[in-house]
Amino acid sequence: MCGIGGFCSFHKDYTLQPDECYDTLNHIHQILSHRGPDAHGTYLTSHAGLSHARLSVIDLKGGRQPMLRTTDGHTCAIVYNGELYNTHELRQDLILRGSRLETSSDTEVILQGYLEYGSDFVTRLNGIFAFVIWDEAANRLLLYRDRSGIKPLFYSLQNDELLFASEIKGILVCPGMTARIGRQGLNEIFSIGPARTSGCGVFQGIDELLPGHFAIYDTNGFRQHCYWKLESHSHEDSYQTTVEKTSALVLDSIRRQMVSDVPICTFLSGGIDSSLVSAVCAAELKKKGERLRTFSFDFVGNEQNFQANSFQPSQDRPYVEQMVSFLNSDHQYLLCDTREQADYLKQSVDAHDLPAMADVDSSLLYFCSQVHKSHKVTLTGECADEIFGGYPWFHKEECFLAHTFPWTMDLKPRQMLLKDDFLEYLNMEEYVNARYEESVSETPRLESDSPQERRRREISYLNQRWFMQTLLNRMDRTSMFSGLEARVPFADHRILEYVWNVPWEMKAKNGVAKALLRECGRDYLPNEIRHRRKSPYPKTYDTGYEALMARRVRNLLEDSQAPVLQFLDRKKTERFLDAPSDYGNPWYGQLMAGPQLLAYIWQINYWMKKYKITIV
Repeated sequence: MCGIGGFCSFHKDYTLQPDECYDTLNHIHQILSHRGPDAHGTYLTSHAGLSHARLSVIDLKGGRQPMLRTTDGHTCAIVYNGELYNTHELRQDLILRGSRLETSSDTEVILQGYLEYGSDFVTRLNGIFAFVIWDEAANRLLLYRDRSGIKPLFYSLQNDELLFASEIKGILVCPGMTARIGRQGLNEIFSIGPARTSGCGVFQGIDELLPGHFAIYDTNGFRQHCYWKLESHSHEDSYQTTVEKTSALVLDSIRRQMVSDVPICTFLSGGIDSSLVSAVCAAELKKKGERLRTFSFDFVGNEQNFQANSFQPSQDRPYVEQMVSFLNSDHQYLLCDTREQADYLKQSVDAHDLPAMADVDSSLLYFCSQVHKSHKVTLTGECADEIFGGYPWFHKEECFLAHTFPWTMDLKPRQMLLKDDFLEYLNMEEYVNARYEESVSETPRLESDSPQERRRREISYLNQRWFMQTLLNRMDRTSMFSGLEARVPFADHRILEYVWNVPWEMKAKNGVAKALLRECGRDYLPNEIRHRRKSPYPKTYDTGYEALMARRVRNLLEDSQAPVLQFLDRKKTERFLDAPSDYGNPWYGQLMAGPQLLAYIWQINYWMKKYKITIV
């Protein structure tokens, strides 16, 4: 994994001011160096400049970037962030067609594939990626993003110049850029956040390339092209065949994503998702006489403070211990305390360039920093719930019938601290409903779907388009902030395509959540793990954390220069601080309740100060 950035203009000749241009490219590299601490490189030509910060995982010596290749006088340069999982097949095809590959890196495969096949070569790729190609002969810049949007790529068009970067900070560091936010951006923060509308960069004038899209920038302007999207069709396979095909896809994806020239590890929570990934990895490594390294996460004091509720019915530790024994993995239990969790709220904003999932994000950021001390690559169980129907809102009737995002059923918790005139300005209900209606209208459907199956598709699409994107974004930023590459085998597009069309009665056979995936794990997992009820990422139940965040918010109320005060109602906020929190009533997802609302407000204030946000 890496950090990429650069610029392109057909109205400038960058070679006339090389020092200034290289300064900008180096600034981009420096500010993205956490994504690629191992090496860096720049490339400048008349109309484009490319910057790269490298995390070395494949072909440690030969994969340096920017990479240039020339075929029949046709020169192209690439900067690439990601990992291909079908590199071997692609290499063999290119070699048979006469390509002379100089390295074993997937970067060269992508670049040579573009030279051989053109812009549509992206449809042949299986992996997680964001890359940019400068085509000198065609005088154009091409930007690509993977199908699920696992790797980020932001861009901004400013006065006939295109700026791009893996993270928003890589664009803001460019000359002339300022951090501005308008009504849309404020709604993204207060009404939608920590989710984000697909393609929206929140900052005014900054957008994100859509998942499954590539863009071409040339003298005719900037144009996005969709190369992949979910499609609905009738499912003809029997239940047994469905289990067999799904199992084959899942196992193949996990095995492919183990490819690395450095040791891998896995995150292990004791739930079916991470346990299945870990079990397959452990079995593959055992064949080579190697032992899998696993990590689990929890909070200091949770053994005493944990409060079971409908969203979080059980603690992870007993199930982790069972899986560690079952796998014979080399395991490390990582703990985060209250102070670390609160202090890392700053780094969470630094990593995202935006307020994020409060301590749900800051704690994972801390854990990833600890894993990075020994590993560069990890595999996770992320995305299985969105794809296989694991969340409560797939099963609760009130969520099924609701005309809104099921993970944010009620906007009142978001509104309770805000000034009345600011709420009137935002018009949250209108904004959220518009985003909801847009997404529902995009849902791929079949005319033969029953009304119930039609709604199932809508909820599944909303989850993959919104909630999964939020968690993928969280995983990328929290891991890459420490130079850790996190892979998500369940997000393989082949799994998404197949399972999307599996009927609900197969996905949740006999009313069991994720029954199809549980059946896929029959030969790899103990029954207690296969049948464990879903429990999400852990969070702290230490009342000391809530008290700490309450003190920090009280300090904001006393700071006349705190930018968030222009939105907060003092009396409403003080009443909230004096009231006991309801840990089992989240305002976003399954984990973000009262303490997380305080942390989110604190993050908004820190974000506005650090980025010197101008409201327009």
